[in-house]
Amino acid sequence: MTHRVDCIVGARPNFMKIAPIMKAFAASGGFETRLIHTGQHYDVEMNAVFFDELQIPNPDLNLEIGSGTHTQQTANVMMGLEQAFEANRPDLAVVVGDVNSTLAAALVAAKLQIPLAHVEAGLRSFDRAMPEEINRLITDRVSDLLLTTEHAAIDQLVSEGVARDAVHFVGNVMIDTLLGSLDRARPASVTIASHDKDGAFALAAEQGFGFVTLHRPSNVDRPLQLAALLEALNHISQDLPLVFALHPRTRARFDAERLWDRFDGAEILLTSPLSYLEMIGVMRDAKLAITDSGGVQEETTALGVPCLTVRDNTERPITISEGTNTLVGSSSEALKDAAARVLAGHSKAGRIPELWDGHAAERIVRIVDQYLKAAREHAAA
Repeated sequence: MTHRVDCIVGARPNFMKIAPIMKAFAASGGFETRLIHTGQHYDVEMNAVFFDELQIPNPDLNLEIGSGTHTQQTANVMMGLEQAFEANRPDLAVVVGDVNSTLAAALVAAKLQIPLAHVEAGLRSFDRAMPEEINRLITDRVSDLLLTTEHAAIDQLVSEGVARDAVHFVGNVMIDTLLGSLDRARPASVTIASHDKDGAFALAAEQGFGFVTLHRPSNVDRPLQLAALLEALNHISQDLPLVFALHPRTRARFDAERLWDRFDGAEILLTSPLSYLEMIGVMRDAKLAITDSGGVQEETTALGVPCLTVRDNTERPITISEGTNTLVGSSSEALKDAAARVLAGHSKAGRIPELWDGHAAERIVRIVDQYLKAAREHAAA
């Protein structure tokens, strides 16, 4: 008998995680899957690029929720998903990551008593000022299958009272996507050339460059903090040209605070958001990454690229204990010092963590299959 599974995505970080899972469900047979896009990230052009590059089938349903406050967005996704689940009830719902759509889907599945699998369960920053931390905590509390990227997440879930037999160490689906896409990644030189109007940056970057992404509210929504970080980036760019891919939130803060002139004289190439194949190509070829993104911390660890994380905490500690990531905090001086150490040849020698091998999605599908078969046998008994 076919298992009916709904996979829910809502934002670009979800796309990289769901892509290998959808492929693994299709390859395994025995599953009827439905891909539901909540529309939390609603830039049609960028969504289309990511779906095309990641070879994800078009969503079976797009709720087209759009923007709003965290509460508005979560509530609107919940209402849309409730209708979708009631009209065509799945045997199990799969959610990934920690965005608002993840939380909304988890709550609706729990209310309707639909079994729920959470991919990337057990990650904790221990900072409840981060909306993602609240999303992670609540999603894990109502999940039936908790699928982890690292052993520390298992210990964390058990310490929170989750039954050990509900927790499974499967590896990292982000790395499935990364490893499966590297041969199609766009060379950094091509991406740089497409954004470098006069070619001057490309000349400066021939001896190497760094890659920058910043979007967390703690960094970009506080004017003094953002200005200090830009000063640090300007300083670093004197020794290493930087490609700075601007998140829409960051670009809006530059506009609001009139910060564009802070880049005068700096060797920094500002770009629009990069497609996935552009981003991994730039990241792979960079000498250094500076970020506050969880995904970039993981991807640089898999690629062996030194990463400086501009945060006071991280929910991905394995990228520090085993990978190439260094948590530098929020100080601009600490960022400059850490970058100088990397450029002086003192970067961390990391290793690829256990089960970050490109086969996490296959393990997830096997566990889901076993769970649903056991549930059917129990119901028939």
